[in-house]
Amino acid sequence: IGVLTSGGDSPGMNAAIRAVVRLGIDKGLEVWGIERGFEGLLDGELRIMDRGSVGDILHRGGTVLKTARSERFMDPKWVDKAAELLKALDIGGLVVIGGDGSLHGGLELAERGITVMGLPGTIDNDLNYTDFTIGFDTAVSTVLEAVSKIRDTSSAHDRTSVIEVMGRHCGDIALYAALAGGAECALLPEKEEDISGVCRKIIEGSNRGKLHSIIIKAEGTATPGDKLVKMIEEGTGKETKLVVLSYLQRGGSPTMSDRLLATLCAEKAVNLLAEDSCSKAIGISGGAIVAYDLADALKMPKVFDENLYSMIDALSK
Repeated sequence: IGVLTSGGDSPGMNAAIRAVVRLGIDKGLEVWGIERGFEGLLDGELRIMDRGSVGDILHRGGTVLKTARSERFMDPKWVDKAAELLKALDIGGLVVIGGDGSLHGGLELAERGITVMGLPGTIDNDLNYTDFTIGFDTAVSTVLEAVSKIRDTSSAHDRTSVIEVMGRHCGDIALYAALAGGAECALLPEKEEDISGVCRKIIEGSNRGKLHSIIIKAEGTATPGDKLVKMIEEGTGKETKLVVLSYLQRGGSPTMSDRLLATLCAEKAVNLLAEDSCSKAIGISGGAIVAYDLADALKMPKVFDENLYSMIDALSK
């Protein structure tokens, strides 16, 4: 079997790689590590891995197999080449750890006779078949740590802080961080912006004696951060600062939740490959590890949690 990480890195990818390699060896499988995702696969960057290959990586962020985005893999002729290479090396099963684009790439290989197990490795939590993705919990924890520090200086200066987090199409990082971090508002790609409402919330809080306001904004919202800051300053008369957390959210040692999710998903993938299963997308639903048909999983619609969103407003009044 082979294992690769593709697309954006996320904390917990190393835990997944470690589990695939060691549990695969336990099952009597030969495990190949593929470097730099699909791009490395096309360039033949493969190596057999043993238990020592994944020593001392459980706690590390990033990915020891490295990752990349591959423009070539969008061309069917290169996907054909990748499938031929895997078959030539007698690699019949492949564990793909990544987000939506990575799992769609895995589906292309599945359609060419390679059994693919997709593991949800992305901080954005934007794979609809699973409650949570590997790296999401760590990313939100990183945001919360930043919120706590920013709140200190915001309070000292009696200012509003707009914290921009990752999430181009899915606002889950902003949603969960706003609720857990006590923010006044969350601006999300899934919801229409109401900047006048944000200003009103800030003014109401100030009138109650609040020393600061925290607004958490996903990067995929309609209004750019710098423009939003100016609009809030004009609408409230309050000094407002923008903090863009950017790639800070992708790094760091994975939380217990992400290490456990990665390990349990990897265990499921290895067991299914050992049983000669068809291609699956593996994740978690209702606290249980689940496996869905890969093609079906990637068609599942997004369900936005209106209850969590409404609680942000109720709790910050």
